[in-house]
Amino acid sequence: MSKARETAVYTHGHHESVLRSHTWRTAANSAAYLLGSLKPHMKVLDIGCGPGTITADLAALVPDGHVTGVDHAPGILEQARATAAERGLTNVDFAVADVHALDHPDDTFCVVHAHQVLQHVGDPVQALREMARVTRPGGLIAVRDSDYAAMTWFPPSAGMDDWLDLYRRVARANGGEPDAGRRLKSWALRAGLTDITATSSTWTYSTAEERAWWSGLWADRTVASAYAERATEGGHATEEQLRSIEAAWREWGRQEDGWFAVLHGEIVCRKPA
Repeated sequence: MSKARETAVYTHGHHESVLRSHTWRTAANSAAYLLGSLKPHMKVLDIGCGPGTITADLAALVPDGHVTGVDHAPGILEQARATAAERGLTNVDFAVADVHALDHPDDTFCVVHAHQVLQHVGDPVQALREMARVTRPGGLIAVRDSDYAAMTWFPPSAGMDDWLDLYRRVARANGGEPDAGRRLKSWALRAGLTDITATSSTWTYSTAEERAWWSGLWADRTVASAYAERATEGGHATEEQLRSIEAAWREWGRQEDGWFAVLHGEIVCRKPA
């Protein structure tokens, strides 16, 4: 295993403030670029499935097919299984996996999907090669990642500027690439993929409820999650600086004219038939 893979650490961890965001995700708000390509019979691999909300949606969209959700963290898979069970889904299973070396034969899946994964891995090009390897000829590799440097908000906030600078430094120290969205097409080309459709989409938070939710989860994440521990233990910020950033998030959340947009890059790559 390469040093890059060994040093890649999932920056966020699985604190409640992180799962608050992950469990909000659906196929509609996180994989809309892919949904028109799904057929009822398809066999799908969902990489980095986390608590399984997107995975369960995908399973419902391929009722005559099957979805396998995989994640590097074993603990989160129990929540994913519970999510599927609550929805009465029988065409889905879950397993531990490393995207750099998937435990599946060549040409297994019709669609291999990864949402917010490549920004956290040590070798995104190798990950895409593995995703392509387990995709059937004519099948699809679908990837969506946010791009932190392209995130934007109003009103201006020096504290939130500090948040963005800190997050990008911590993520890179962990071996990841926080500005992954803009790099997906480049990584796919380096992985040898050729039939690539590249698009983008956004999440936008502007209502009072959206601002309270988004600012609250990032305020909590800044001081109470694995990200906070990595920021202080890595020498990137002091606890006082983290508390200042927390306060900036809460202040932004109270602004009636507050607005925040998250840009995502997306690629759909068709494997040659």
